[in-house]
Amino acid sequence: MLAACLEPLGLALGFAGSLLVMVACALPMWKVTAFIDSNIVVAQTLWDGLWMSCVAQSTGHVQCKVHESVLALTRDLQTARALTVVAAVLAVAALSVTVAGAQCTTCIRAEAVKRRVVGVGGALHAAGGLSVLVPLCWMAHGIIVDFHDPRVPPSKKREIGAAIYIGWAGAALLLLGGALLCCSLARGARGGAHTFKYEPAKATASSGAFDKKHYV
Repeated sequence: MLAACLEPLGLALGFAGSLLVMVACALPMWKVTAFIDSNIVVAQTLWDGLWMSCVAQSTGHVQCKVHESVLALTRDLQTARALTVVAAVLAVAALSVTVAGAQCTTCIRAEAVKRRVVGVGGALHAAGGLSVLVPLCWMAHGIIVDFHDPRVPPSKKREIGAAIYIGWAGAALLLLGGALLCCSLARGARGGAHTFKYEPAKATASSGAFDKKHYV
């Protein structure tokens, strides 16, 4: 009974985390312009992402340019791009494995095998969460260090963008979903600890003797 609650909840959290990780990977708002000048009227906002850089005008027009060379990127962007893609692949694989071993599906019949498959799915969810958490924290640390570095000119200072916050939320959901799926592996949670055997009922007549009409 407990596994019937933990598995769908873990699967739902893993699915939501996977979507957030993919959204964070695609959004260009990893680094955004820092408004630290006295003049609050800014004509444009700069966005730096894993795949492109964008300029958002005050009129609402957005112009983006895709990064043409991977080797020309900084080391943190190269690492973030690789690990974020790995995290998205792991999340999709984790969803497929978990669905195959879930109690609500009939892809696998043996209960022991289903438990192991769900455990693998939970481990893949956790691995995906850790894979995306590393570049997110690295990028955020670099942004904060550069922001407080007096040697960096104000025009090149950046702030943490919305994509990093979305990625953090996705990583948290993936880790939590993986933990719930691993908790559902408990033998008692999946109903394997207690087995009840019921003996067939015997029909008796009103006098207490066995009713002869049940003989063939």
